[in-house]
Amino acid sequence: MKLTSLALLIGAASAAPGALRTTEDIETKFSTWMHEFDQEFSDATEYLSRLGVFAANLKKIEAHNSANKTWSMELNQFAHLTEEEFVSAYTGLKVPEIDASVPRTAFVASSAAADDSADWTTKGAVTAVKNQESCGSCWAFSTTGGLEGAYFNKYGTLPSFSEQQLVSCDTVDSGCNGGLMDNAFDWIKKNGGICAEADYPYASGSGTAPKCTSTCTVVENSAPTGYTDVSTVPQQTPCSEDTMMKAVAQQPISVAIEADQSSFQFYSTGVMTGACGVSLDHGVLVVGYGTDSGSDYWKIKNSWGETWGDAGYIKIARGVSQKGGQCGVLLAASYPNL
Repeated sequence: MKLTSLALLIGAASAAPGALRTTEDIETKFSTWMHEFDQEFSDATEYLSRLGVFAANLKKIEAHNSANKTWSMELNQFAHLTEEEFVSAYTGLKVPEIDASVPRTAFVASSAAADDSADWTTKGAVTAVKNQESCGSCWAFSTTGGLEGAYFNKYGTLPSFSEQQLVSCDTVDSGCNGGLMDNAFDWIKKNGGICAEADYPYASGSGTAPKCTSTCTVVENSAPTGYTDVSTVPQQTPCSEDTMMKAVAQQPISVAIEADQSSFQFYSTGVMTGACGVSLDHGVLVVGYGTDSGSDYWKIKNSWGETWGDAGYIKIARGVSQKGGQCGVLLAASYPNL
């Protein structure tokens, strides 16, 4: 099966050394990718459509990687999706209007300290990378990540908490249609805690959340007494880089970022220094910070599985001049108190 116009999508003369230029090369690459990521398409029309998208994305990735940036991009499980499809299916943060009834504690940076680097993944405070799949439930994964880190810090063990309980049962947030971590922390507090992932496993990968069930027992001591905003949510008043470093030095921090661009869709390794905005649309977890080959970074745990990024993680630039930090990382940061 050939797509004779495919060369128009990839360009007749790519400047990248060793670039794939022929329809046959593209189809071979696409076939290999389909096998690697277990993808099938229902008919020839869909196959050709996805092949065209794949070719356009491949061209974008090759052009980026030939430009000697501080980070690389690669074909991953999102290679057959347009940017619009990717954003619709794999982000999902909602920042609501301010709710004066929700108590908020401000982080006091003056009483904290920070080393030159930190990495909670090496200290046992971060669970394995999870996968929200085609559900806008990033907010739930960011929430459980923040609570898992706080629990580890206080009790010395690392439970894996249930995102599905939040997606199905937290009616303040909107399941696969988005939510906010502060709201979810408050729901867990009012619920008296949250169940373990093993007792309430994730089941919303297709984009639909099952109805709430109450058959599981919450993990002992998993109910926050409250939560602390490192930056002011939802007014989105940014904290400083120094304040964020001091917060991350004491535990993993739930944050919101803007992730609606190819830099995130196809990120592979290195420090992502590309331009990105502050229109928050994705909840993630900051698990550390440091310097890589002269570039300062925030280390972020994502919820798109281990086949995305650097085994499920991304490093984004730290110390940029943009108000709100790289991709808005300084605008909506919080953690639960246990």
